[in-house]
Amino acid sequence: MATAREIRRRIQSIRNLGQVTRALQAVAASNVRKAQQSVSATRPYAKAAWEVIISLGAVSPQALHPLLTKHSPINNILIVLISGDRGLCGAYNQNIIRVTRDFVSRRGLPTRYITVGAKGRDILWRMRADIVAEFHGLPPVPSMVDVSAIARAAIDEFLERRADEVYLARTDFINVLTQKPVIQRLLPLRPLETEAQVMQEYIVDVSTPPRVDYIYEPNAEHILNTILPRFTELQVYQAILEAHASEYAARMVAMRNATDNAATLVEDLTLDYNKVRQHSITSELLDIAGGAEALAQAMAKR
Repeated sequence: MATAREIRRRIQSIRNLGQVTRALQAVAASNVRKAQQSVSATRPYAKAAWEVIISLGAVSPQALHPLLTKHSPINNILIVLISGDRGLCGAYNQNIIRVTRDFVSRRGLPTRYITVGAKGRDILWRMRADIVAEFHGLPPVPSMVDVSAIARAAIDEFLERRADEVYLARTDFINVLTQKPVIQRLLPLRPLETEAQVMQEYIVDVSTPPRVDYIYEPNAEHILNTILPRFTELQVYQAILEAHASEYAARMVAMRNATDNAATLVEDLTLDYNKVRQHSITSELLDIAGGAEALAQAMAKR
């Protein structure tokens, strides 16, 4: 059984850890509020933009823009994997990586990666995966400037035919307690055909919006050359906002659970400490009483 001094040291150590997790919880709570506001502000526009480009992709895609062109056959794919830079966020990083690996395994095609976040990059390096580019250290609420290089790298891979399809592996923010890892096809900007919907439990945006005949001024080529790259950047930007909000929510919940567990453990150890002290005091009293009794008997024999 541990001594009272050892238990005191453990209690102090756990209290210190509890202070750290409480501070991390407060920081994550502040970040998740900012990230949630950004997600809520941009989600309607991103959804409307996605419907526009999918509608465009359903109408003579090869004649309109290269980003709308379907490559055939599909020989290789590129995945933009969005994970966190740090741990201490529960199963957030493990979930998106598990879904991505499952998706790649069932597609059965050569796969290259663009990683956003140090955790995903490190795991893919250990797996000896083919990483095209890696980005990390993004701010809690990134701007379009922070994301443009990521989208540009994915677009270049597609346009130069080094990738026939480009997917986003991200985590959708549903609420503070629920985050869902999903796969979204980014390029080509076309609706998914039914026979290509592998892993439908993970792929989002598989439905085709209503067809709309757009009027282009001055002309379709000029308009699409301008808006399609920007709309593609917007989808990457929205995916990163969703992922950041999910990461901070997962970290806040994990740190809150850790803080609560630390408090519970301190209570249990305090109870053990009191039992050890009581046992020690009782033993000392018994020793004193036994000594006094022995002394009294010795005095009585004289």
